[in-house]
Amino acid sequence: MIVGFWIAVTGLGLVLFLAVHLGGVGMALLDPMGFERFATTLHQQAWLPWLEVALLAAALAHPLLSLQRARANRQARGPDPGPLRSRRQGPWEPLAALAARLIPWSGSLLLLFLAVHLAQLRWHRPVDGAELAAVLAVLQSPWCLVLYVAAGAAAGLHLLHGAESAVRRLGLLDPANAVALRLGGRGLALLLGAGFALLPLALVLRPAVPLLAGR
Repeated sequence: MIVGFWIAVTGLGLVLFLAVHLGGVGMALLDPMGFERFATTLHQQAWLPWLEVALLAAALAHPLLSLQRARANRQARGPDPGPLRSRRQGPWEPLAALAARLIPWSGSLLLLFLAVHLAQLRWHRPVDGAELAAVLAVLQSPWCLVLYVAAGAAAGLHLLHGAESAVRRLGLLDPANAVALRLGGRGLALLLGAGFALLPLALVLRPAVPLLAGR
């Protein structure tokens, strides 16, 4: 019970960060210079390193706790439990079931992306005013672009199953609100997954004129 609670808490904390992060990076499409000012101001905050430590701890604890929970569930179900099947019907259910089966793979891809992303843009942070240029330089590599797009899709799939699982583990899911929470979680998964998958492509394809005009 405690393990499930912390899986949910760490997962929802990471989802909140992803939503804020997508909003911040999305500024690069609409207001490149505003994005640079935002990035510079953010990285000057004294609390940022503490937040980054907390996020990294959550990003590492979440899969470790999930592995522990999966091992316990497997032992409880016996040596040959057979595949789990959902009794719910609806157009989203096949995709939700696929997302549940792919949780180990989507999670592993997200961990790989996190390591690459931090090495590229955080551990060697660009100088003030060059954040977008550094992002675009990274995305010029075809394999990096593929990884960033695939990680966005993986985040969406992971959330498609994980959002509902988190609210259930926190005891927030009941018959009265199940449909609303389920649809809200899947809508959030679609928004974040599509946002992070399409944003790298949009940044690569965007014309250079807006950034030059803001200088």
